[in-house]
Amino acid sequence: MRLTKLIPMCAFAAAYAAAQAKTGACDRACLESYVDRYLDAVIKHEPKSLPFTRNAKFTENGQKLELGDGLWNTMSAKGTYRVFVTDPQAGEVTFLGSVKEDGTPAVLALRLKIENRQIAEVETFVQRSERSALGFERIGWAWNESIPAAERMSREELIKTANMYFSGMQKNDGKASYPFAEDCNRIENGGYTTNVPVPAGKSRPDPKTATNYSSQWSCLEQFQSGLLHFVTRIRDRRFVAVDPERGLVFSFIFFDHSGGDTRTFQTPDGRTVTAGPAQLWTWQLAELFKIEKGKIRQIEAIMERAPYGMNSGWSAWEDGLSDRAR
Repeated sequence: MRLTKLIPMCAFAAAYAAAQAKTGACDRACLESYVDRYLDAVIKHEPKSLPFTRNAKFTENGQKLELGDGLWNTMSAKGTYRVFVTDPQAGEVTFLGSVKEDGTPAVLALRLKIENRQIAEVETFVQRSERSALGFERIGWAWNESIPAAERMSREELIKTANMYFSGMQKNDGKASYPFAEDCNRIENGGYTTNVPVPAGKSRPDPKTATNYSSQWSCLEQFQSGLLHFVTRIRDRRFVAVDPERGLVFSFIFFDHSGGDTRTFQTPDGRTVTAGPAQLWTWQLAELFKIEKGKIRQIEAIMERAPYGMNSGWSAWEDGLSDRAR
């Protein structure tokens, strides 16, 4: 009896796989398999073992390189931290995880564009920090849960909600509608930057008197404080993978700190504050959002200091300077 039930299922699976191969379609499991195939090839330093399109493009930290260069020379192993944002509709799969370069831990943000079962685009952002990698592995957030079908948001709604985060931070007047769940938490470079416990013998900073935002505050308190105003522009907002089934959004962006007079601003309660970096620079980021019922529950990011005004290598100059969502 058990065998007769299995035969049709096996036949269906085989037919489904054949149909996918014939059409070039690639579902969630198919797309995610390319990530491990890619990482394994990088470890072996064998780009020719992968099915790249003829004009496949590869960047690392915003620089266009030849396939086989950059991390291909140094990656020695995969780490234990792995998060996927998979987008079969767009043929994109993104990944944030720990890796090792000649034994030294690092964090990798990866985007693969799959066309007809070939890799057409490879975008990588390596944050070379042992502390970040070990922090992500220790915290170990797993974003694998499916959202009930009746509660799923559309792609457009998910992007709109994630973009509200960037727009709210860029304006940072403390008066906007911030879509944060009560239990919202954020990890940056492997460490919590919200809701951090107050150390023994210390007092929790008061948002009404503080001159710098605190990691001990909630997501909402940080935005309502207006003390993030020194982030002058959040640009090249590319939402490269959206997963409605799991409520996930993956983005690549840049945060500009213009310095100078922009460091002095008015808080929502009318105080004049000078804060932020004295030197101008840009943060290059990969940032992921877990969104449920219209609210941001979890945020995860890696960031690296980059030359001011740097471009991603995937945008026209005008788009790279724009703060509109794409």
